[in-house]
Amino acid sequence: MNKLLFLTTLFLTFALLLPNVHAQDYAKWSLPDGAIERLGKGWITGNIAFSPDGTRLAVGSAIGIWICGVRPGKEKELDLLTGHTGRVSSIAFSPDGTTLASASWDGTVRLWAVVTGQHKITLSGQAGWVDAVVYSPDGRTLATGSRDRAVRLWDAQTGQQKATLKGHTDYVTSLAFSPDSRTLASASWDRTVRVWDTQTGKHRTTFSKHKGPLRSVVYSPNGKTVATASDKDQTLWLWDAHTGKPMTTLKGHTDGVYSLVYSPDGNTIATGSWDKTVRLWDAQTGEHKKVLKGHAAGIRSVVYSPDGNTLATGSLDGTVRLWDAQTEERKTTFSGYTPWLTAIAYSPDGKTLASSNANGTVRFWEIHARENKATRAWQTHTDIVSSIAYSADGKMLATGSYDKTVRLWDTQTGGHIATLRGHTGAVRAVAYSADGKMLATGSRDKTVRLWDAQTRQQKATLEGHTNYVISLAFSPDSRTLASASWDRTVRLWDTQTGKHRTTFSEHKESVKSVVVYSPDGDTIATGNFDDVVQLWDANTGKRIATLSGHTDYIDSLAFSHDGTLIAAGSEDKTVRLWDVRTKTHLATFSGHTEIVASIAFSPDDTTLATGSVDGTILLWKIR
Repeated sequence: MNKLLFLTTLFLTFALLLPNVHAQDYAKWSLPDGAIERLGKGWITGNIAFSPDGTRLAVGSAIGIWICGVRPGKEKELDLLTGHTGRVSSIAFSPDGTTLASASWDGTVRLWAVVTGQHKITLSGQAGWVDAVVYSPDGRTLATGSRDRAVRLWDAQTGQQKATLKGHTDYVTSLAFSPDSRTLASASWDRTVRVWDTQTGKHRTTFSKHKGPLRSVVYSPNGKTVATASDKDQTLWLWDAHTGKPMTTLKGHTDGVYSLVYSPDGNTIATGSWDKTVRLWDAQTGEHKKVLKGHAAGIRSVVYSPDGNTLATGSLDGTVRLWDAQTEERKTTFSGYTPWLTAIAYSPDGKTLASSNANGTVRFWEIHARENKATRAWQTHTDIVSSIAYSADGKMLATGSYDKTVRLWDTQTGGHIATLRGHTGAVRAVAYSADGKMLATGSRDKTVRLWDAQTRQQKATLEGHTNYVISLAFSPDSRTLASASWDRTVRLWDTQTGKHRTTFSEHKESVKSVVVYSPDGDTIATGNFDDVVQLWDANTGKRIATLSGHTDYIDSLAFSHDGTLIAAGSEDKTVRLWDVRTKTHLATFSGHTEIVASIAFSPDDTTLATGSVDGTILLWKIR
């Protein structure tokens, strides 16, 4: 009896705890070695796809494939499949629902077991990014389209290549099998759709009425019609699948059309556009039926559930939305698919990490909370937010944008304090002085501007660079400002007089990334297109050391607050850590699938945060 009571209690405890752990731990799923947490799910870079039984939805993202459960009342993330070293561009379930295929910009296609999430086979051999993957309805063949302009047919069971179909003169972007699996349609940036015989590999016909690159091609469920969409001419064309003759043109979107799908009954066509809307059309007459609004950015993918009752849409606003196909009402939203990151910054107290995104938003992550979720998100600018900086007391955040403005925000309330105008080009860099009295901004207009942090009045315009100013750093005593430019120089300025002091100009290539001061003010670090980090004596301007190891250009730099470590993020998707005193390489952190655009040490120097164009922040324990 006691044993039975113990086992019953243990089971109930486990049953109560399991859902909570499962719901909150996706931030720790499939982490790279050395990482302790992931913030954000990465941006949606591929299509979304329902499993044949309609219980799961797969989302192609910059970091892998998210598997979501979509049963009513049980909508949640179930798994994250990682392994690709580039963004996922296309996904497809096998007709029997046992396998998921994913195509990637890493040049491969991977096959996954749906139930276990285990990787089964990798298909390689494509010369370039793979943009499309699709299963034949009979499940025997897998087709892939690549930026090498070729279409390849593979045996879906063995992974052996069966044929290579050539004829397109530009990237192959989308593929669709006919319902009987006998023909394959391929859409391309060359503005054509080519139809192929899947048994012989021979070209049958070409559709060529679009005025811009094609993004999507689909067959109607009865196989009689082919529908195509273009991002440039903003139209949809319906073609007779047998004769190749155009039947009708659907117009209404005000921006590029990136995705289209037939409803399972063949009566409706749904289209997703960069104009942020989904439109529904009568598939027989071409008549426009309905507009679905709600997304805050372009629609990347639309797909119907197998029973036709649900329409799913994936957007660059970071959400996947499920809509009732009959009432057009929104049912569920999956969020957190963060767009590519441009900058990150720790608050001075280390409790919050701020990140800026390409869609003009800034997010705040509570680092010491039980779940490191974005507690706030502000739409701060009308264009890319390129840089962010906390004031010394942490009460204000400055954001610089491609919209040519700098905005100041109250970090507690989120209230807008002021907008600084004057730059005539995109603002690429913002930096507060350590004493809190000044704000510096750098722009594509080749100038640096100094502002009074309290009055927000401009103090000086620093001119001398002959190309974009892309990075700024104040010395710890706030008396000197360093500015890095694409003109291959770093210039030092006296912040009191605005006069130019000296120039570092020994770079072989343009200075691409940040310029940073060491905490003691004695050293300046820079990164450049020649893949190395340079250390300079801040007083004499002489080069102290060169730190090498990266295999592509340096995009981000940071000193630890105690000055003993320096970290560099690169286009090679890695972060390297060095000992400043000995110049010894200590560690390399790998796991991002895109450029590491920004890095930051926590104030206590125990954690390194790395923000990437893949849309995620990885936290690494370093001490």
